[in-house]
Amino acid sequence: MIITRTPLRISFAGGGTDLPSFYRHHGGGAVTSAAIDRYIHVLVNEKFDRSIRVAYSRTENVNHLDEIQHGIVKEAMRLTGVHDSVEIHTIADIPAEGTGLGSSSSFTVGLLNALHAFRGELKDPAELAEEACRIEIDKLGGALGRQDQYIAAFGGVDYFELHPDDTVRTSPIPISNQVRGELSDHLSLFYTGVTRRAEGILKNQSERTGSNVDALLRIRDLAREARNAILHADWAALGRVLDEGWLLKRGLAEGVTTSAIDEQYAKAKAAGAYGGKITGAGGGGFLLLMHPPESSRQIAAALSPMQRLPVRIIPEGSRILFVGR
Repeated sequence: MIITRTPLRISFAGGGTDLPSFYRHHGGGAVTSAAIDRYIHVLVNEKFDRSIRVAYSRTENVNHLDEIQHGIVKEAMRLTGVHDSVEIHTIADIPAEGTGLGSSSSFTVGLLNALHAFRGELKDPAELAEEACRIEIDKLGGALGRQDQYIAAFGGVDYFELHPDDTVRTSPIPISNQVRGELSDHLSLFYTGVTRRAEGILKNQSERTGSNVDALLRIRDLAREARNAILHADWAALGRVLDEGWLLKRGLAEGVTTSAIDEQYAKAKAAGAYGGKITGAGGGGFLLLMHPPESSRQIAAALSPMQRLPVRIIPEGSRILFVGR
């Protein structure tokens, strides 16, 4: 039996420049992201017979790999060479889809980590991230970028540079435990109560890349500014980066924001937030806010009854928690 734990993520700046429609044709992309202490656990166990059992929001019991309906599971098993005699279970700390915290890619990375370990193999974070991209983007044709897989695999706080040849350079941002704690203290996530599939928004955004180039170039610059703000522990500056990035992001595609989200964001800023954004592609999920720690109660009261999700930034990426028989 193998159990892996893989973190979800928040992206501070650069989202959208990790789409192939932009970074392949406009000099590359850049994203600054962080792993948080909310996880997806994957359990892989040997079955006594040659059948396959997969348990997620539904349960599949099949006799052959090709019969599996879950695309990521099917492709991950193919890639790792696990073809039968296995059961796979997943547990997510938050709703597994549509929250904007990168759950799909965290699941893919965690599953690959578990299946490789099941076969007695260990892969480094870069290999796990690239294999996850191969499955989600190349094999399954997903309209998504190349940041979530890397932050799930590497963990910590990272600056990613996406090159036109599809390679990714990962630069961990060197901060102390104290600074990581300060960053966590300045963050809040509030659940909008709306889940949505990101694919439609990202597909629309990808199709509109040509008309959005100027905005995307500025969003790419903001990823570097976010990195510098974190390096200097300038949380007000990081909040301003989020605020500018959100104003630009709202115009990239249809459905990124709603009147309710705009109203909630305005209330948060009036209550003391430096800035923020909707996580992921937009349209729902979580509202990420940067604010002075002393303003957290006032902001929570202003956004009531939205549920606040306390989070901490963590240094670890996908990990193998347990190996047993």
